[in-house]
Amino acid sequence: MKKHFLGTALLIGATFLFLAARLTAQGCVAVRQLGGCGNASSSTLLTKGQWQAGINYRYFRSFRHFRSDHEETERVENGTEVINITHIAEIGLSYSLSNRFSVSVNLPVISYDRASLYEHYGNSTTANPEQKRFHTKACGIGDLRLAGSFWLFDPGHSPNHNIALGLGIKLPTGNENVQDEFHRRKATDGSDSIVVRAVDQSIQLGDGGVGINLEIQGYVSLFNRATLYASGSYLSNPRNTNNTLTRGTLTGVDPLIAYHSVADQYFARLGINYTLWPAANLSASLGTRLEGVPSKDLIGKSEGFRRPGYILAAEPGLFFQRGQANIALTVPLALYRNRVKSVYDLADPTGQRHGDAAFADYSINLGLAWRFGRRPHTQTDQPQGSMWKEAGH
Repeated sequence: MKKHFLGTALLIGATFLFLAARLTAQGCVAVRQLGGCGNASSSTLLTKGQWQAGINYRYFRSFRHFRSDHEETERVENGTEVINITHIAEIGLSYSLSNRFSVSVNLPVISYDRASLYEHYGNSTTANPEQKRFHTKACGIGDLRLAGSFWLFDPGHSPNHNIALGLGIKLPTGNENVQDEFHRRKATDGSDSIVVRAVDQSIQLGDGGVGINLEIQGYVSLFNRATLYASGSYLSNPRNTNNTLTRGTLTGVDPLIAYHSVADQYFARLGINYTLWPAANLSASLGTRLEGVPSKDLIGKSEGFRRPGYILAAEPGLFFQRGQANIALTVPLALYRNRVKSVYDLADPTGQRHGDAAFADYSINLGLAWRFGRRPHTQTDQPQGSMWKEAGH
């Protein structure tokens, strides 16, 4: 038993470190919903013939500008910061073909609001003496994700440790070329005029690419009531760029960033879950969460406009089960934010060019899930331990 325990713990830890090492956030760094980015992963311990329906809601407000890991505090002080407000409700449905293999579908429904000065009249008091701020929005469905996952060990014989591997495909169902109105001040008389063009990449509903998503998660019981969990996901987007113009025109735009990049993205989590009140099925967790967009993709070119970067957060959480219902709440709190150089930045022969990005201080993730369908009737049908046990819950 000890050998199995140590072996699984080492494998989970090595996997998390591998993910973190291979990958070079929230806000202007366009991290979109990955299914597992919410509170409930697609790889839960379902019994054969069971269904799980759920919704994961995520909120954050990004406004702190970073260039590398240096915060440009003057943006907030001067009132020129860009503010992105994000609401994502990801609807998911999973079905278990066996006690170890399940399939799932996830579709995010998104509402973005972006407020800025520079995209309209400008940040300067000369161009924008009243420092007027205008909004652009994007609302609708995001990119659909289909996935399958497999537990390496039979849950009925391995109640205290397990690892699930998942493979999925992301389909470009979200609009990657949402248009809205931008305000301009006429040079002749200073009156307002309207230009319609694509909204910023950070609030586009989709990226326009077909992606391959790799997932892994696992857990190990450490001692009475405590479980170590780890999970990670990497979305590979082989397409180079989509057809969305970065600034609404090709005039005066460097060809390297003329169109939006179809970027890879990733996330990883590691922490401990502890059952606070067994009789009430109430538990808490404390862990770390890493998510972001790399400068260069694993497959294909990495041209086009993108804001690569990542955020490392502390992630406390509370989880409650009642009957077939499950509620999960996590609030990642930013510990470290870094807007790394993009391919465009790196192409600067002087080495001086380095774009910025806005990040959030925290996010709120709320997950609700309900299980239904076939109920286990025999001991061999029923995975031992908690039916709701999963990585991070």
